[in-house]
Amino acid sequence: MNFARLVAPVAVALSVSACGINTVPTYEEEAKARWADVQASYQRRADLIPNLVETVRGFANQEREVLTQVTQARASATQVRIDPEQLSDPAAVQRFQQAQGALSGALGRLLVTVEKYPELRSQENFLALQSQLEGTENRINVAIRDYNEAVRQYNTEIRTFPGVIGARIVHGAKPLQPYQAVTPGADRAPTVKF
Repeated sequence: MNFARLVAPVAVALSVSACGINTVPTYEEEAKARWADVQASYQRRADLIPNLVETVRGFANQEREVLTQVTQARASATQVRIDPEQLSDPAAVQRFQQAQGALSGALGRLLVTVEKYPELRSQENFLALQSQLEGTENRINVAIRDYNEAVRQYNTEIRTFPGVIGARIVHGAKPLQPYQAVTPGADRAPTVKF
């Protein structure tokens, strides 16, 4: 009788620990942290753009339209926010992705404009800012990749045994939405024509 009393709690503890009761929230928090990294990378880009725009504006008044588009796209992109609780809402994630895609498109047009005017490329400040922007875009790509990996791990855990048990016990876990390119043609390299 005493042996059964000792073994029963141990068996229950082992079965609960193996069912993902701790793993599911851990993976969910990891995905939320990775989402914060994505947002931080986009914020870095948004903070860098005004400096880039001002530097280019000083040398390229004739290209106001492109600069205006970049400024408007930046303003629009910084208005769209997603809280970690909204990561399971495909529409919210898509709105964020579309705003960031519009900014990426405007930045692409700006860089093509700069290529047309060699005197801009010779400016030391512009080259430094362009390098920062390129590094930021790389950080964004890494942050998105890390976020998508965390989402994959979380979604796999809540859908497979034994994690599915913990997912239901913990809080009725819902799959999180991975970040996807929503800009048409984002899967192809842009063509630059002069």
